[in-house]
Amino acid sequence: MSDETHSNPADDPQLAIFRKSIDNIDAAIIHMLAERFRITKAVGEYKARVTLPPADPAREARQIERLRKLSEEADLDPEFSEKFLRFIIDEVIRHHEKARES
Repeated sequence: MSDETHSNPADDPQLAIFRKSIDNIDAAIIHMLAERFRITKAVGEYKARVTLPPADPAREARQIERLRKLSEEADLDPEFSEKFLRFIIDEVIRHHEKARES
């Protein structure tokens, strides 16, 4: 990287490279989340059909622990990872509850 300063961030070629990578990663995250929710939707429909509860606290705890460990190994804040996963799990449970009501 050069020490050259740019008065307009839009004119900074290195920043543009970083931002393009971030944009690509964001797109991948969205596609991964969409795929995850397609699968969890099928799980919710299955649970409703066989009358299983929408939430599985034991599995959720195992998943959170597993993701916290992976986060530590990846040098990512495990607290952030847990909050992110909890947000996803809560949304999945909400979908499962809707499937159960249908």
